[in-house]
Amino acid sequence: MSNRQTTASVPTLHGLLDAAAAVAPRALAVRDQEDGWTYSRLAELSHAFCRWLTERGVAAGDRVLVQCPNRREMAAMLFGCSRRGAIFVPVNPGMKPFHLRSVFADCEPRIALVDYGMGAMVRQLSDTQLHELQGIWPDVENCPAARTGASGVTGDDIAVLIYTSGSTAAPKAIVCPHAQMVFAATAINSMLCYRADDVVFCRLPLSFDYGLYQFLLGCLARAEVVLAGGEPDVTLLRQVRRAGATVVPVVPSMASMLVALAGRDPAPSSVRLFTNTGAALPQATIDALRSRFPGARVARMFGTSECKRIAIMAPESELDRPESVGLPLPGTEVVIVDENGLPLPAGQSGEIVVRGPHVMAGYWRAPGITARTFRRDDRTGEVSLHTGDYGHLDQDGYLYFAGRRDDMFKHKGARMSTLEIEAAALDIPGVRGAVVVPPADGSELVICVATELSPHVVLRELGARLESAKVPSRCRVMDEIPLTLNGKNERRQLAALVQEAAW
Repeated sequence: MSNRQTTASVPTLHGLLDAAAAVAPRALAVRDQEDGWTYSRLAELSHAFCRWLTERGVAAGDRVLVQCPNRREMAAMLFGCSRRGAIFVPVNPGMKPFHLRSVFADCEPRIALVDYGMGAMVRQLSDTQLHELQGIWPDVENCPAARTGASGVTGDDIAVLIYTSGSTAAPKAIVCPHAQMVFAATAINSMLCYRADDVVFCRLPLSFDYGLYQFLLGCLARAEVVLAGGEPDVTLLRQVRRAGATVVPVVPSMASMLVALAGRDPAPSSVRLFTNTGAALPQATIDALRSRFPGARVARMFGTSECKRIAIMAPESELDRPESVGLPLPGTEVVIVDENGLPLPAGQSGEIVVRGPHVMAGYWRAPGITARTFRRDDRTGEVSLHTGDYGHLDQDGYLYFAGRRDDMFKHKGARMSTLEIEAAALDIPGVRGAVVVPPADGSELVICVATELSPHVVLRELGARLESAKVPSRCRVMDEIPLTLNGKNERRQLAALVQEAAW
């Protein structure tokens, strides 16, 4: 299904910032717990960081690894790397040495910038030129005000490497060129419609692509991005209200937390829009957000870092087709194919294949998995992203997501998805979180839930909501569901516990 539309684009990330600074120089661009910068000041500091990199021998194409919590300096470093033509490599501050060592070996950064106190640990992993952010930033801020000249950066140049765990043991990096990132951000904003008076509350880590994209979406709208710090989860709602947030990007665990907190403290907020990423929001959570935040809309979205976003249900249409994740981004195409790669008609389920200017350039130094996932048509030269996700299109071109490759499994002769079972569990009053562990090698189907209910009650309630084949054999009650660094459910850890019979 094609949803072709021309979208205005700027060929580089720093071009987005420069356009915002030219139109709204005094508007607040980014704020953290300590201070905020206008678009004019952010542009100045991005030039200063570009000069700082140049003085330390960083050239176009060199990798600049950054491992810091959410701080406003991250925005200046992103756009400063863009000006220099260097490749920005954001790494989650919670990443441990086991994985961090492989990231250093894989991307071979010319320079690494880390949060205060992390230098000693990182020096044990690599002999890369290393700086602690708090130590070098005064030098950046005191750089001469003169702007850097044209760098010759093009849309085809790599802007960012996004490391993701995926299906491999070591993190792998998605290669994100300027043109693809700018197109994706522009297309996303054409559907979400961020506004100049918006305050975007970003608690997602900036190493997570959707967190990082808030800077780009902010530039396009001339909006303010507020970066949440390391305050406790129980203060999340208070942070949202204190920031005056109007747009809140969430992952399911964060959405559930906001619902619970707002249930205990129903005071009004300024939120007009929730957007989701990481995994589909269960319908029960969507309904609860609408109820606890009157007037706020919930934009259902579906995507993968390999093309940033696939489909969005426009906020004004959120009550239409409640099972759909929306229309493909403007200027992109979604095709559903069978196991032989042949297109399927509307209504039939198969693998979701994506084409368009937002499809990224593959995986860094991984030609094998790049060739399997990013498949080039020898005749047309067009690249198709084979997502490994499953779903179908309806007659009007709306996409319906059935599950990721790892979500789909067969049990008792029936094909099913972890998502539908988890959604049924989250529909049970009192269940805060749920993760299904599919059967492996003849093992049982198990569900882990965060609740005060007994396992027997959970299974009974699931039996009232699902066909008998889809009801798990066992239920494990937990205080909380473990999460990954990006706030997603830690399914692999729970599966390992089940397989090792650790319970």
